[in-house]
Amino acid sequence: MLALAIRDALLHIKRMRTVMTLVVVALMALLCASLYYAYGIWTTLGAADLPGWMYAAMIGGVLFSLLVGGGLMALVFYSARAGYDDRASHNDNS
Repeated sequence: MLALAIRDALLHIKRMRTVMTLVVVALMALLCASLYYAYGIWTTLGAADLPGWMYAAMIGGVLFSLLVGGGLMALVFYSARAGYDDRASHNDNS
C-alpha cells in the first residue's frame, strides 16, 4: 500500500516537473519575443535625447516603486506571521 502511494507521488512529481519545464520554456520564449520587439522599436525610432534630470526622475520613480512594493510585501509577511490574518479570517455571523 505504501509502495503504491510512493509510486503515485513520484509520478505526480515527474508530471509537475514536465509542466513546470513547459511553463518556463513558454515564459522564456515570451521574454525573448518581447525583447526582440522592444529592440526593433528602439532602433527604428532612435534613442531619445533626454536631459539628465529626466533620467534621474525615471531612476527615482523606479527605485521608489521597488521600495513601496518591497515594503508592502514585508507587511504582508509580517501580518501573516504575527497572526493578524488568522483573526481577520474567522467568519462570525452571530
